[in-house]
Amino acid sequence: MFKWRNVSQWLFATFMVLALSGCGYNTLQSTDEDIKATWAEVLNQYQRRADLVPNLVNVVKGYAAHEQEVFISVTEARARVGAIQATPELVNDEAAFQKFIAAQGELTGAISRLLLVAENYPQLKADGLFRDLQAQLEGTENRITVARNRYIAAVKTYNVTVRAFPSNLTAMLFGYKTKPSFTVENEAAIAVPPKVDFGAPAPAVGN
Repeated sequence: MFKWRNVSQWLFATFMVLALSGCGYNTLQSTDEDIKATWAEVLNQYQRRADLVPNLVNVVKGYAAHEQEVFISVTEARARVGAIQATPELVNDEAAFQKFIAAQGELTGAISRLLLVAENYPQLKADGLFRDLQAQLEGTENRITVARNRYIAAVKTYNVTVRAFPSNLTAMLFGYKTKPSFTVENEAAIAVPPKVDFGAPAPAVGN
């Protein structure tokens, strides 16, 4: 027996799929997932950098134990980063996001000051472990830049969809809101990786 009710339900479902698709629902879904993926990579690279800090501090201490102010600033900056719950949901909280970025900027500055200490210690610059950590840090900073830029691009695409008509109507209907990104001020603080290229090791003095 032919059931018109089933047909009407199927037609209604089809209409809703086409309507939502045309109003940006699918785009909101896909771009939101892109943000989650790119933000996860940003967090992964920042964590990689934080994991390098203790070893970097320890090797520098071996040659410049009296540089306590620098060591304390790096340790405290790393602690502030670690105190923030860096979850995927962070991108939905503007205040928490900015706090996280500010903490990362402080750590970047502290690492830069730590690396500058090496300029005064030729033997430290020539230390194999230090040079290995230096290379790892440089690679990590580059990966942070790439990951951050991908996140910025993903947020831009998503936010345009949230704001543009008619997809903005769909966004309001389903509770999609714009997500925070890195600002110009933040970029000034964190976009430039710490200087880690100290050139060739200084020649040994004496025998």
